[in-house]
Amino acid sequence: MKCRMFIAGLAGSLSMLAAPASADIKIGFSGPLSGPGAALGQDQYDGLMLAVEQHGGKFGGQPVIVIKEDDQVKPETGVQIARKLIERDKVNAIVGMGYTNVLMAQLPQIVESGVVAISTNSGARAISGEGCKPNIFAAAWQSDGPAESMGVYAQNKGYGKVFLMAPNYQAGKEMLEGFKRHFKGEVVEELYTQLGQTDYSAEIVQLQTSDADALFVFYPGGMGINFVKQMRQAGMMGKMPVLSVFTVDGTTLPALKNLAEGVVAGAMWSAGYDSPENNAFVKAFKDKYKRSPSMYAAAAYDAGNLLAIAAEKLNGDVADNQAFAKAVREAGDELKSVRGPFKFNNNHMPIQNYYAFEAVADGGDDVVLKKIATPLEMHKDIYHQQCSMS
Repeated sequence: MKCRMFIAGLAGSLSMLAAPASADIKIGFSGPLSGPGAALGQDQYDGLMLAVEQHGGKFGGQPVIVIKEDDQVKPETGVQIARKLIERDKVNAIVGMGYTNVLMAQLPQIVESGVVAISTNSGARAISGEGCKPNIFAAAWQSDGPAESMGVYAQNKGYGKVFLMAPNYQAGKEMLEGFKRHFKGEVVEELYTQLGQTDYSAEIVQLQTSDADALFVFYPGGMGINFVKQMRQAGMMGKMPVLSVFTVDGTTLPALKNLAEGVVAGAMWSAGYDSPENNAFVKAFKDKYKRSPSMYAAAAYDAGNLLAIAAEKLNGDVADNQAFAKAVREAGDELKSVRGPFKFNNNHMPIQNYYAFEAVADGGDDVVLKKIATPLEMHKDIYHQQCSMS
């Protein structure tokens, strides 16, 4: 009897081993869902969820579970979220990771775990050069890229003197450095303001008394809304060209409307980019969420599709972190991105176009972002040469 039980048990074990792997694919979303950055985080989450929905709620034939967490733009909260997602929820991938200060706080745990992580906002220098890692990807941009495109744009326009402004944190510094990399004129002032600052009147007075030909700013989310409104109130809009990154976009235009008219934004995407993939995405997003998507939504939508392609390559078995990361990298060559041309560089940063968009009137008090130039085509960041991955 015991012998028969053992054989039966062995046969059952062997059949389990031979059966194909079947398990839910768990994706953790970490981003700002409250406070001044909430619109950015919500757009990323909604873009990701739209991709999941369009794949029937399954990647590689396996049901997808998305676990949503609010980092509140607080690094310490981000650390707690990463620990929970990795250790308790045992996710197969993490998407989002918020602002650069949050990403950098979460990074050590994520790298150590080996879990695939796709940033849909930050592309910090620390993960694009010597610090590149096999399981860390950026679906949006390397931080310098959009700013570099505005430096090229300012150079092409012949602006001789430019005034620079950004919040005083890592991303702000990287944006201004990126602008200066290709701008060969004079920087008349380089101002760093407090992260989350709401009143820019003192800085605008400095701008008014300068002899700058143009202004370049990086103020995402609520900071950008406040800054543009105060520039308009001060009578500076229209008097001086305003070049920006992450200041006038799909998350801020609903609040700014025609106050943003004339601002030039450097970005890898806008809702008006004309391609079959993007037109379908924008329509689907508007139909589902009753608003226009932003570039954060576009990046997260692409991230979801990258994970879907990778999971399909593995027949839904994403338990092996290394194999999953390899499949994500290969998925970059197959993705039909809503932004146009896209592929991953050796450092897992995007190789992509960066466009210049101008906020122009669209009837009433609304504006749209109209493409006016492509300062950088299939751009590779300068840090990829420091990355040891091939």
